[in-house]
Amino acid sequence: MNPYANEELGRADVDAIPGVVVLEFGANWCGHCQAASPLVAAALAPYSGVRHIRVEDGPGRPLGRSYRIKLWPTLVFLKDGQEIERLVRPTNAEAITLALAGLAPDRT
Repeated sequence: MNPYANEELGRADVDAIPGVVVLEFGANWCGHCQAASPLVAAALAPYSGVRHIRVEDGPGRPLGRSYRIKLWPTLVFLKDGQEIERLVRPTNAEAITLALAGLAPDRT
């Protein structure tokens, strides 16, 4: 799995992304994030059309603040820029898969 991206995306940029997007907020050193990483990868594997963006979060990071992120990892599920669902510290791939099934029923 790729590390959390250090570059800052703007909220307007994220809101303009068409289709289904999963924003994953966290930090590379976070133990909860490291534990959830294989779960997220397994759940997303059948959904090649879903864009997965790992965002490094922390103090002074405006994108995380705009989504009111408090705990890591937090997965924010978007469809055409609108938040549809959110999972905080997922502990199993099933919860992620269920959230995706409602947004992206077409598996590839």
